[in-house]
Order: sequence, then structure tokens, then C-alpha cells
Amino acid sequence: MNRLRKQLCAAVVASLGGGKVVPPEAGRDLWNAFQRLSRTRTYSMQGPNPIQPSEILAWCRLMRQPLGPRHVETILAMDEAWLGRAYASSKATEGVKTLPPVSKHPISAALLDAVMG
Repeated sequence: MNRLRKQLCAAVVASLGGGKVVPPEAGRDLWNAFQRLSRTRTYSMQGPNPIQPSEILAWCRLMRQPLGPRHVETILAMDEAWLGRAYASSKATEGVKTLPPVSKHPISAALLDAVMG
């Protein structure tokens, strides 16, 4: 299972690079589950949040797709690889000052409500 986990994590990183990825046939169900779970990912001010085990449990119940503990561990490892790649692109190089992102839209009450809830 460790070999399949490594292959799936490598496929996740390769897919974020923009290339065409063919996941291993043995991991096709886990690949599809990760893709569907990743679409439900939440975001915060710091960026994407990890997929929570409770989300995996809810997805398994809704889809009536039983996943064993090793399958959940593989999905969480794939998510960790996804997050590592997502946060790596946002890090600045050492010793270089960066400015915070500035919105092109003026702040309004509607925008503040949309962001803060």
C-alpha cells in the first residue's frame, strides 16, 4: 500500500504541474475519491485548508462507498502532497520582502459581509 500511496501522491503533484496524469489503475477509486473530496475543500485567509476526516466520513456515507483506514490514510497523504504544492507556490524566497496582495475592488459592506460571513 505504501508504494501505491507514493504513486498517487506523485500523481497529485504532477497534476498540479499542469501535465496530463494517468493515476495507477489500482488506485483509480482512491484518485476519484480524492478529486471529489478536494472539490469540497474550504479556504481561509491563509489559503486552502486540509480535508478533514469528518468530510471523508460524510462523503463515504453519502456515496455509500466504504473506505478502510489505509484508504483514508492514503487520501490524507494525497491531500498533504496537494497542500505542500499549494503552499510552496505562495512562499517567498528567503530575504526578499513582499507586499501583501491588494484587492482591485473597493471595500464595501456587501464585500465585507461576503468575506466575514
